[in-house]
Amino acid sequence: MRSTSPLLRALHRPVDAASLAFVRVVFGCVMLVEISRYWSHGWIREYFVEPKFFFSYPLFGWVRPLPAAWLTVQFDLLALAAMCIVLGLFTRIAAAVFAVLFAWWFLSDQTNYLNHFYLITLVSFLFVFVPTERAFSLDARFRRPPGTPRSPAAETVPAWAVWIFRFQIGAPYFFGGIAKLNPDWIAGEPMRMWLRDMKSVPLLGAVCTQEWCVYGFVVGGLLLDLLVVPGLLWKRTRPFAFAAALLFHGTNAIIFSIGIFPWLMIAATTIFFEPDWPRRVLALLGVRAQGPPRADAPATVERSPARSLAMAGLAAWIALQIGLPLRHFLYPGYASWTEEGHLYSWHMKLRDKTGYGDFIARDAASGASWKIDPRDYLEKRQEREMYGHPDEILQFAHHVADEYAKAGKGRLEVRARIFVSLNGRKPQLIVDPDVDLAAQPRSLGRWPWILPLAEPLQSRANRGT
Repeated sequence: MRSTSPLLRALHRPVDAASLAFVRVVFGCVMLVEISRYWSHGWIREYFVEPKFFFSYPLFGWVRPLPAAWLTVQFDLLALAAMCIVLGLFTRIAAAVFAVLFAWWFLSDQTNYLNHFYLITLVSFLFVFVPTERAFSLDARFRRPPGTPRSPAAETVPAWAVWIFRFQIGAPYFFGGIAKLNPDWIAGEPMRMWLRDMKSVPLLGAVCTQEWCVYGFVVGGLLLDLLVVPGLLWKRTRPFAFAAALLFHGTNAIIFSIGIFPWLMIAATTIFFEPDWPRRVLALLGVRAQGPPRADAPATVERSPARSLAMAGLAAWIALQIGLPLRHFLYPGYASWTEEGHLYSWHMKLRDKTGYGDFIARDAASGASWKIDPRDYLEKRQEREMYGHPDEILQFAHHVADEYAKAGKGRLEVRARIFVSLNGRKPQLIVDPDVDLAAQPRSLGRWPWILPLAEPLQSRANRGT
């Protein structure tokens, strides 16, 4: 049976696969660079071998780093899969291998969370299900029998394949903008703090500490996040929106140390151009790259269980990617303080947290108490990250109590007196020091033992600017 739905027919209209192929190639190249950085900087050992304890993600407590000997295999396979993605060789299989192994890497320790690692995980899974190998790939060449003339129509994908990537790349922009609609960002923090740290940089430092510059970053970042996707979708404003995105990511790459994220987003944002744009660029360079015939009319769609299942999966993916970034509104309090609903929500560059404090252990049977030294269990980097995250504070308390019980010493109570400064505020307690954290369950609901943020944001005068 043929579908009469205009939307369904438009989503299945064949379009050039070239723009998806470009994203695939650049994605694989960037991943090769990132993997090589982990090898050259010794980060594999630092992040996955040396720690004695790892902080898990909610619902993923069963994921742990592979043994040291297998980590080498894991990263070798990641590099091989990334190379296959670049070449378009066994693309879907390579994407599946990369997605699983990278997701395992990403989920191994919550203290390593970065928004661009989350984005990489999502995009790599999309490569498994979206036919990005139909252009500029060895798969496309090998699929054609020897001596058979090239069929331009074979280098097409349904329009939904391009739109799902547009949606996924647009999500960090839009939801990042929604997250910036908070009092701290509007007041200029933590941007002011970070720019103030650059005052010793010749020439640039004198500019970055000016209030007009601070608010240029604050207002510019907010407006770009909220408006760049609509600007990219409208053909007349697309060049200006892309130029703004280039300036935004280029500036971030220069001022902030955020690794591959700016370059990945610059390349991925090209998905908003017409699907055949890479062929047009090649033609300008004198390279012949004949594309598929244009198909401006909506396609005729035959209904089938497989197609219906694909559209249901597409709708579920979109719903999940909308629901996760908005779930922090379901929790009371300020997400940058409580961290509830912060993960997977594109809350980027919104908070600067520093913390310190003590963990107090008490033997439930004898009543004896003593201080716990986190360095006995954690790396310095993990300890520093833990103080600002109530979930990680809770996990650490559970771990200490579990180790005590495994040693046959009985039940241990663990309390924490942790002071945290958020975006330059005076430090205050983040968890109730009277609550036995070892007895508190870890859940996705509200945690009543997190104390509300009470310290006001300090004035500019008090911050020394």
